[in-house]
Amino acid sequence: MGSNARPKYLGVKIQHGGAVRPGAIIIRQRGTNYLAGENVKMGKDFTLYSVSEGVVQFSTKRKNKFNGRIAKKKVVSVKTTK
Repeated sequence: MGSNARPKYLGVKIQHGGAVRPGAIIIRQRGTNYLAGENVKMGKDFTLYSVSEGVVQFSTKRKNKFNGRIAKKKVVSVKTTK
């Protein structure tokens, strides 16, 4: 059963500082471990991909949860080189 499952190839595909073109997959993930920032969109399977050409940047963001806790979330952005 479990040993026969095919690998899903999840994870970060382009690191911080890497150059991307429009439509390039930056991260494949299950759920929202990383959030989409500037010039990045999220697909229906939570894949983050680039919308414009530029350089990938990772940062953190403080987000308030509904129970009052503050969580740090990782944000992926693409800074345009123009």
